[in-house]
Amino acid sequence: MYMSNESLLVTLVVGLVAGWLAGKIVRGAGFGLIGDLLIGIVGAFIGDWLLPRIGIHLGIGIVAAIINATIGAVLLLLLVRLVQGRGRFGGGWRRRW
Repeated sequence: MYMSNESLLVTLVVGLVAGWLAGKIVRGAGFGLIGDLLIGIVGAFIGDWLLPRIGIHLGIGIVAAIINATIGAVLLLLLVRLVQGRGRFGGGWRRRW
């Protein structure tokens, strides 16, 4: 698969903004440039897969892409927090002795 320079740049910007927003929403701070970028890109894949399956269609354009990726990234961070067993969401699945 070939991506033009423009579409690669848009993907990186969407991932960076979405990862930063998700970090602000879930944790209250970002995860640094690379962390925000990775979380946002993975979140975009999650959002692209999940949202249409539950009947949510945000449309097209960069704003819709950022919202979609942010929703996916927030879900990713909440899942990671649940599995790690820390935070305010009930302590996760780990057993505490």
